Amino acid sequence: MPRASELKNGMLIDINGVPHIVKQIEVKSPSARGAATLYKIRYNNMQSGQKLDETYKGDDIVKDADCEKVPVQYSYQDADNWVFMNTNDYSQYEIPNADMEDFSPYITEGLEGMLGLMMDGKLLTLILPAQVALEIIETVPEMRGASATSRTKPAKLSTGLEVQVPEYLEQGELVKVSTVTGKYMSRA
Repeated sequence: MPRASELKNGMLIDINGVPHIVKQIEVKSPSARGAATLYKIRYNNMQSGQKLDETYKGDDIVKDADCEKVPVQYSYQDADNWVFMNTNDYSQYEIPNADMEDFSPYITEGLEGMLGLMMDGKLLTLILPAQVALEIIETVPEMRGASATSRTKPAKLSTGLEVQVPEYLEQGELVKVSTVTGKYMSRA
């Protein structure tokens, strides 16, 4: 069982028998001597989708949710759901479109390294790889004389995600994007 100070985004925690995923962590260090560092955690309830805010001291212990991690692959999307296949036993699971809002800008056909968190035979959520490679499908033309400076331009990627990229990148190039921050990292 992890301590509150060991929590990370995406971890599943059991709160009153219901799995909750850690969405945001805010650390508050009090200025008074002897005061404990406080961790304000925002959870999403995996069954109802509601948000829950909890505050812990660093030594407080939280309970891991009893979930199984399985490798999954994106199969297809229909009108109401995204369908994923377990790559171990080829069983299929559906996630409603509404629950895919945070994941859809990063998922492409054949994406490797995705994990699904399962509980009672149901796919609760996904764990994406830390970075994905996406193609630039729309951006302004390359700037003549542009160097590897910090000047950027907007680019639309193959999944519809828009990010700021260096001026020297062109349409058709592959770039690495962080799934945590949603920002450009490097060329792929």
